[in-house]
Amino acid sequence: MSVISRICILGGGTAGWMTAAALSHKFKDLNLDLSLVESDQIGTVGVGEATLPHIRFFNQALGIDEAAFMKSTEATFKLGIEFCDWGKKGDHYIHPFGDYGVPIDELDFHQFWLKLRKAGGTHRLSDYSYPILAAEQGRFRIPAGDLNDIGSNFGYAYQFDAGLYAKFLRTFSEANGVRRVEGRAVEVGIDGESGNISSIKLEDGHVIEADLFVDCSGFRGLLIEQELKTGYDDWSHWLPCNRAVAVPCESRGELRPYTRATARTAGWQWRIPLQHRTGNGHVYWNEFISDDEATHQLMSTLDGPALAEPKQLFFKTGRRKKFWNRNVVSIGLSAGFLEPLESTSIHLIQEGITTLIELFPRDGVNPLDINEYNARMGLNFERVRDFLLLHYVATQRDDSEMWRYFQAMELPDSLQEKLSAWNARGYVLQYEFGVFLPPSWVAVMHGQNLIPEGHDPRVDRYSIADIEARLEQIRLDTVREVETTPTQVDFLRRHGAASGSPLVSAGKM
Repeated sequence: MSVISRICILGGGTAGWMTAAALSHKFKDLNLDLSLVESDQIGTVGVGEATLPHIRFFNQALGIDEAAFMKSTEATFKLGIEFCDWGKKGDHYIHPFGDYGVPIDELDFHQFWLKLRKAGGTHRLSDYSYPILAAEQGRFRIPAGDLNDIGSNFGYAYQFDAGLYAKFLRTFSEANGVRRVEGRAVEVGIDGESGNISSIKLEDGHVIEADLFVDCSGFRGLLIEQELKTGYDDWSHWLPCNRAVAVPCESRGELRPYTRATARTAGWQWRIPLQHRTGNGHVYWNEFISDDEATHQLMSTLDGPALAEPKQLFFKTGRRKKFWNRNVVSIGLSAGFLEPLESTSIHLIQEGITTLIELFPRDGVNPLDINEYNARMGLNFERVRDFLLLHYVATQRDDSEMWRYFQAMELPDSLQEKLSAWNARGYVLQYEFGVFLPPSWVAVMHGQNLIPEGHDPRVDRYSIADIEARLEQIRLDTVREVETTPTQVDFLRRHGAASGSPLVSAGKM
């Protein structure tokens, strides 16, 4: 095996420039030759404007200043995701980035709430969640870091302009020595002995040779699929939505720190509030709604005037059979696609990059590293798939063909086990790998009206009066913490409002 010294990233956008930024920063002492090939003629998908809390740690690992990042990407803060009309029409709940209440004697808080509810308790589970109450009131602050403090036991993410984020990371990467090459790949060189990709040739005749290639070419999978014929696991039978239409609009009303996902008859609609605009989209299954109908449904429900023409996207949910094949690692849409219902698009990019760094083949590509990478990423994709599918099957809706399809679905064993454990006594099976921790599963299952038959029997050693007193104290502490939290608008004005943002004009929002 030969030392890896030349790396070529094919494709820019969020996936390409996140990869370039991370590799150039992490391995800046290895004197790697890092190049990124992209063409201004090829547009990027531009989805993934909402994120999960893990993106903060990605930025922090690069030494990125949060306020500078917020200003450059027109970002807002995000405490969770609001889901409307998923359990039943008229329902809504917030999936928070944080736990409910605090553990009591090392037992999960929601187990005490379940027992109190059966005894007549009337407060929502959400009433014990700081990020939910803060989100509902449009408030935000940075957690102080003391996990025993109910006002700090939460996480947060960002909502930003994905195109501006790519530009921000391009500047960062080029400062770290990454060489950007403008052009479109038209020919791929294959080493006759190893079967590895040896080079790519651009339209202008420029040839780029490398030891390792990272395929960020989007749905095309130019290297991982078109050249290496890696194959694709089609998950359309579980997640059948296969199209989306997206459009930005003017921001109107109060700037709330959460993304919204509203269930529709043949899919769902997203709303992502940024500083300078609101991102909107309609993900749908074209078997039950036409493109024109889907577009009309989206355009007729915008908060304000559209700022561009609607953009149509086509996709097939699933994952590449191998994320790393020979000397090609696929990251981003070239690796697979899962609809952005829980803002996982950028997270899966981050997982791919982080795992590549952990298994980086400095001394040459090793089949053991390839197998480990593929196993980890496979689990990440499968567990996100199960969590997304949960939203569609944990429902009482039967008012359209799509919802009836999901009610009759045979679930993956991994998801059925989760549901069975929850329905019996509110228990959430935990994974070693997987982005969504137990509070996230509790949020969706409870939020969509799956109330367990029982609870953890260890809770029965506490009297109802004791449980009621403890929970009421936690609720009051949570309310007081929220009351002292500034609005997101006020916080942004001090910490990350872009110079051209409406936020800097007093009284705009």
